[in-house]
Amino acid sequence: MPPASELMMFALALAAAGVVAGVLAGLFGIGGGAILVPVFYQVFGLLGIDDAVRMHLSVGTSIAIIVPTSVRSFLSHYRRGVVDIDLLRNWIVAVPLGAILASVIAAHVGSETLRLIFAVIALALAFRMIFNRASWNIGTDLPRNPIKWLVGVGIGILSGLMGIGGGVLNNTFMTLYSRPIHQAVATSAGVGVLISIPGLFGYIWAGWGASGLPPLSTGFINWIAVALIIPITLLVAPLGVRLAHAMGRRQLEAGFGVFMVLIAARFFYSLYG
Repeated sequence: MPPASELMMFALALAAAGVVAGVLAGLFGIGGGAILVPVFYQVFGLLGIDDAVRMHLSVGTSIAIIVPTSVRSFLSHYRRGVVDIDLLRNWIVAVPLGAILASVIAAHVGSETLRLIFAVIALALAFRMIFNRASWNIGTDLPRNPIKWLVGVGIGILSGLMGIGGGVLNNTFMTLYSRPIHQAVATSAGVGVLISIPGLFGYIWAGWGASGLPPLSTGFINWIAVALIIPITLLVAPLGVRLAHAMGRRQLEAGFGVFMVLIAARFFYSLYG
């Protein structure tokens, strides 16, 4: 194990990541996983965690943290009356099903595959947000079932594989169908709840009995990291909500896009750098 001074630095880095993740949860309607996964990946590497489980542990731990963060963010947005409750009701089975399927896939793929999935999706979403044009809209309202239901399953699968709360994908889906960005952000917090709870149990199952896991881990979830970051994210998530409602549509989209480019670059570097 590294000396106590290094462990303290890692703990401070995780705490700082928790502040950023909590603000992002409210600002973009995401659970913070887009920043936590790369931070966990780096920190777990410095701690000497086996590369075979390092990315899986990062994704699973992020999913666990998203549970309370998404719940608090969703309740804050719900009180403002902008959440699309009908969409969430329609996805109450579809999204959790996708999250469970993601944990099954994660149990059978390697670390490189998970990192590549994360980076490619992040870059695609960044392009959409940064260069967004009104003409890119697909329609004036969300599609009907079964297309809408299948989209929910897809969001659950991809978000579960990335360790995120689904906000990045749901924001794109809703805005492509002319829904206001603030409604998309608010609804995405609810999508995060539907993904993170089944995802938590899925990643416990997927990593059960795996070798090379750090102390106080259950499956692919490390409870030390969870305990450090959850209180911080819960405290600062409402700040992100207030910022989201104070900003314009274009500011939210561009800011989110730049953020995702940086994250994608980090993972491409870890694969090919």
